Amino acid sequence: MMAPLLEFLLALFLFFAYASKLNEKFKGLYWPLTDFLRCVTAAVIYFAISIAAVSKYSDGASKAAGVFGFIATIVYAIDFYITFNDLVTFLKQGSSEPPERRKSEDEDSDSDSD
Repeated sequence: MMAPLLEFLLALFLFFAYASKLNEKFKGLYWPLTDFLRCVTAAVIYFAISIAAVSKYSDGASKAAGVFGFIATIVYAIDFYITFNDLVTFLKQGSSEPPERRKSEDEDSDSDSD
């Protein structure tokens, strides 16, 4: 019970950090990599707990918990994939700004160089 709770609290912290633009204030922490590692660890933890819930206990509640755990694993894996693509884009460009920020600045520019 402790591992999913810690993952949930870490996800909640990162959600509020992004919502309150804390990632722009603290440049020392590499925010895209932090979010990437959170997704990876959450997917692994929820997968392991789901396997344990399904295989160890035979009651209906444990089976339901295992199914919901597998669904959470899939959701975290999708988030892992999306975050990984953003992280690769971020590392290829070599900028210190997050990918979302660069996209909005590129869309706002009015260059008529063509």
